[in-house]
Amino acid sequence: MAMYRAGDWNDLDQIKVLGVQRELTDWYGKNHRKLPWRETSDPYYIWVSEVMLQQTRVDTVIPYFLNFIEKFPTMEDLAQAHEEEVLKAWEGLGYYSRVRNLQRGAKVVVEQYGGQVPKDLQEIKKIPGIGPYTAGAVLSIAYDQAVPAVDGNVMRVFSRLFCIEDDISEGKTRSEMEKIGRVVVPRENPSSFNQGLMELGALICTPTSPKCIACPVYGQCCAAQRGIQNELPIKKKKQAAKEVQLEVALVWNDDKVLIMKRPGDGLLASLWAFPSAVREEGWEPGSNIIAVLKEEYGIIVDDINYVFDAQHVFTHLKWNMEVYDCKLSSTVELDYPQIQWVTLDEIGNYAIPTAFMKVLRKIDGG
Repeated sequence: MAMYRAGDWNDLDQIKVLGVQRELTDWYGKNHRKLPWRETSDPYYIWVSEVMLQQTRVDTVIPYFLNFIEKFPTMEDLAQAHEEEVLKAWEGLGYYSRVRNLQRGAKVVVEQYGGQVPKDLQEIKKIPGIGPYTAGAVLSIAYDQAVPAVDGNVMRVFSRLFCIEDDISEGKTRSEMEKIGRVVVPRENPSSFNQGLMELGALICTPTSPKCIACPVYGQCCAAQRGIQNELPIKKKKQAAKEVQLEVALVWNDDKVLIMKRPGDGLLASLWAFPSAVREEGWEPGSNIIAVLKEEYGIIVDDINYVFDAQHVFTHLKWNMEVYDCKLSSTVELDYPQIQWVTLDEIGNYAIPTAFMKVLRKIDGG
């Protein structure tokens, strides 16, 4: 079975393409999972679901999606909501820039497009947070347009289906995959075809041990016929996550603990967290966080005691957190809304990132 190279996509075997279109669409119609965002053609709901599904498992997304739509049932509701409320609804999903861009995009749609997600490809890509994949997903699923939606699952399927040996972590390879999509996405029922590609990658054409016998396009698959399905796709190994030693302070004032709102940009921007500081080389354990509390916030603590460790791994970063119990000694009076004293019961009203929720659960003994 022939391998294909960049630039050959318009020359794809049309019999093969028609077979893939027919078999995949039929398979999706009979076998797709029943998911809440598949019960609607509302472009807003589909947009929300696609943003949530980026880097997050379907089972995890379902309750978040239902809760988010309940809180913000329309584009206007999301656009007008306070950022703190939106971040709280997203709490635990991680990658908070996704929801910030989603809200920014909703405001643009409301202000510039009358609350209606544009049906034109070039227009929809002008909206903050909507790239080629999300644009293709919304246009094909909500508006039934023959536009490709190429994510990691789809690139894996295409790599095996057409024996593509280019590194899928490279931008130029994604561009080539999008060209394939423009050739193979049918004009008739592109919604089911695109969702079928996504579902195939999620359930059958998995990263390891693909279930080839159950694959509806097995007979069309170049990699399966050549026995190299486990060797594709080609993807360079990720760099090991950089490890950072972080000191975290639980500063107590009677039954209340100190939380601080993180800066508006950078990692975990605008979320609430316990005070923390990166340990400088050569400093005694706990001394960095003591210095930060005093110099940046005028808070002096004593009786600092190590209590436990916690870890959290981001995409390219690993936090090794040393958590210290700190008794408040004195503090200057600061009119600073980014600092709050809260009880453990009240802390649930604030958007706390997963890294610090791990600390909170250990405090509660969970």
